[in-house]
Amino acid sequence: MKKVLVLAATVGVLSTGGAAWAAAGNPPPDGTIIDVSGDKYNGFTIEHYDGTVRYPPTISEAKAECDEYGNRVNRVRCRTEVIVWYRDLKRMKVALDYANAA
Repeated sequence: MKKVLVLAATVGVLSTGGAAWAAAGNPPPDGTIIDVSGDKYNGFTIEHYDGTVRYPPTISEAKAECDEYGNRVNRVRCRTEVIVWYRDLKRMKVALDYANAA
């Protein structure tokens, strides 16, 4: 789960730089996120510039995976990471909608 969160954060950082590449006339890197749709309860769809699409699990599935950790501290840490990750996906969705409307 931690690797997924790190990957999502990395891709999110790359996607924010996409506007700079577009302004220069160069295409953004393939891993740049161009659209996020859905919600945390029904699942998100993440579309990338290179045409790949990812479907992260719903928040309930991700939290259920956290319950597999042996001790309480790791379960709480995992749940916190899940909540933050889905909050950030929602924020990215809103930001992309705003940027595409302009």
